[in-house]
Amino acid sequence: MTDSVLFSKFDWAGNTLQNRMVLAPMTRGRAGADRIPNKIMGDHYVARADAGLIITEATAISEEGIGWIDTPGIYTDEMVEGWRSVVDRVHQAGGKIILQLWHTGRASHSDFHNGELPLSASAIKIEGDEIHTPKGKKPYEVPKAMTYDDIKRTVDDFKKAAINAKAAGFDGVEVHAANGYLINQFLDSRSNQRNDNYGGNLENRYRFLSEVMSAVLSVWSNEYVGVRLSPNGVFNDMGADDYRETYTYVAQQLNKLKIGYLHVMDGLAFGFHERGEAMTLAEFRALYDGMLIGNCGYTKEEAEKRLADGDGDMIAFGRPWITNPDLPTRFKNNYPLTSFDDPSSWYGGGKEGYNDYETYRETSGKEAMTSLT
Repeated sequence: MTDSVLFSKFDWAGNTLQNRMVLAPMTRGRAGADRIPNKIMGDHYVARADAGLIITEATAISEEGIGWIDTPGIYTDEMVEGWRSVVDRVHQAGGKIILQLWHTGRASHSDFHNGELPLSASAIKIEGDEIHTPKGKKPYEVPKAMTYDDIKRTVDDFKKAAINAKAAGFDGVEVHAANGYLINQFLDSRSNQRNDNYGGNLENRYRFLSEVMSAVLSVWSNEYVGVRLSPNGVFNDMGADDYRETYTYVAQQLNKLKIGYLHVMDGLAFGFHERGEAMTLAEFRALYDGMLIGNCGYTKEEAEKRLADGDGDMIAFGRPWITNPDLPTRFKNNYPLTSFDDPSSWYGGGKEGYNDYETYRETSGKEAMTSLT
């Protein structure tokens, strides 16, 4: 047993979180073609309800926002009901759960949109990768640069999604502004080549996120709203030379809004654009006063150090929690971890690679029974 800082309580938005471990949002593609959250998704989150905080997989705010096969949405009544069933079960298990609001932007394909091109800040496509579409793996396309009407409609979609998340009973929402998806495409000076008031200088490139935040904050009190950023990320062809200036400014603006938390992918496990020194969690601690969550590739020991040094308040874990549904128990008792090196069954399908991983006690029990026979 350990007295690790990971297992100290933390007060957030009127809630006492049971530990400092956050279940990171991870796209798993289990909602099916109708994109309605279902029982196996509920089973997955309930099994991890001993997290201090759960952040759901990225959830499309609209049909236009879709860019993955079988990911969930939050734009129909049926989706709201599906999520409500998940949320109710997590709450009954003692957990707290946040919905991550997502629009993929150019990280999509016309196969998802009845032949219409995906939207982005500018007509600049993702290079060096391909996308899995309903019709197979294909190259990314040059997206359609969003008009003012497109932007206004999308901001409205974020607001509707925030309303639906509240109706589903979530404890809060997270605006996904990371990993090369739509909001990130506006923030990044390489993917945003606009010459209107949504492009060019920092204030203009931040404008879209600012308008999304105004829409979401008209629905939710600021303490229940978080934002995810990836200042060091290269995923989906991100990264620009002015990244440090950009994310310093963004963090300062979000701090002025007094939002509930900032979720920073400071770790480099998801890829690094290598355009300078990586921005650290400590840098964001100096810029942002609210609850700060670090993420991406953390080990238990690295998480403990960041928390003990005061650089962050919570640490999010992803891949280890896939194969170790009882990750807090394993960390607390220094139990060995089930390997998380094989992602071949993680995405899409049913229970396999999703809900068929055992707790340490289940595994140990089987081993003990084997030794007696």
